[in-house]
Amino acid sequence: MTRSIVDIHILQNVPPSNMNRDDTGTPKSAYYGGERRARVSSQAWKRATRKQFEQLLPPEELGVRTKRVVEALAERITERDATVADNAVKLAEEALSVATGSTLEVPKRKAKDDDGNGGVLPESKYLMFLSRRQLDALAAIAVSESAGGDPAILKAELKNKEKKARARAAIDTRHSVDIALFGRMVADAADLNVEAAAQVAHALSVHRSEVESDYYTAVDDLSGDSESGAGMIGTVDFNSATLYRYAAVDVDELHRNLGVGLDPKQPPSTPAAKALTAFLEAFITSLPSGKINTFAHHTLPAVVVVKLRDRWPLSFVGAFETPVPKSASGGFLRGSCDQLAEHITEMERAYGLGSDPTWVFRVGEETKGLAGLGSALTLETLLKQVGTAVAERLESGA
Repeated sequence: MTRSIVDIHILQNVPPSNMNRDDTGTPKSAYYGGERRARVSSQAWKRATRKQFEQLLPPEELGVRTKRVVEALAERITERDATVADNAVKLAEEALSVATGSTLEVPKRKAKDDDGNGGVLPESKYLMFLSRRQLDALAAIAVSESAGGDPAILKAELKNKEKKARARAAIDTRHSVDIALFGRMVADAADLNVEAAAQVAHALSVHRSEVESDYYTAVDDLSGDSESGAGMIGTVDFNSATLYRYAAVDVDELHRNLGVGLDPKQPPSTPAAKALTAFLEAFITSLPSGKINTFAHHTLPAVVVVKLRDRWPLSFVGAFETPVPKSASGGFLRGSCDQLAEHITEMERAYGLGSDPTWVFRVGEETKGLAGLGSALTLETLLKQVGTAVAERLESGA
């Protein structure tokens, strides 16, 4: 069966930083090709991408992932009908229990602080991912079925098979862009799970990378001239790297997750095409923020290669199984581009994939090794052309 897969390949230089650390505070790493590489976990970059969505999409297009779902729903119930504010928490708890099948209770670590006046609210046992539209839909049900805000009446009403189905449907339709892309697991109701349309790889340095340590001191501003020494001393680990980043988006799955949208005037492909464009821009421009005040590692990619495939996703990390050597003038970007271009050409020739549409964004003379893959575009043009191509693919049913 023909598929529509968008592959994103990125090369990005990152200066000394510790954007994604392990439990010891050391930058994460991995062995690949027999050499230690700098690594940034997929979870870290997904989180950064989701945060970047806040700059690109309106709030109603995004979701909330939290254990504090009772609090989030209670706020929306109160916004919808302020007269039920006193019972909003109980209404939210009942509606969520029925809709998700989840047990909601005050965590033991917080129970000792409960003064009996609603100061500590029930939570879910795991992070629950709901779109703002889903929370609004469930809030509407809680208000309309509670006869003025009576939790007992709501509980009785939601025992009705049809109304219970409505409550479950409220959180299983109108998924947000981030839920559609990254998926959702509801441990107590597998039928509410959402299959992720996007896969994000752990970013790896294209060369061997070692961890270094910075010894620092801080001076007490109020210490006198006679008081020598530092007010505080410490160390922070860091590394620097040229990273290869990769992600793949199953456009068909994204289209299934989002549906055709609420506007009958727009083409059915519009929600998926817009979501994909937002993901592309957010993934390209995002950056995990660990220790960012210490290192200010603000950089953007030097290379972005996007492929629209019709069979399967394909990472080109194999281009760097042999570490890229430092160039004669220093740096790894030129060698990275040369190895990547050679690997892409060989893999696509061998597997008959050379006809897949390709878009290239690159910056600087050192990226010219990728010139043979396609004309260098501005990022704005790349986003527009990929979005158009995806919409056309979906509309044609290819």
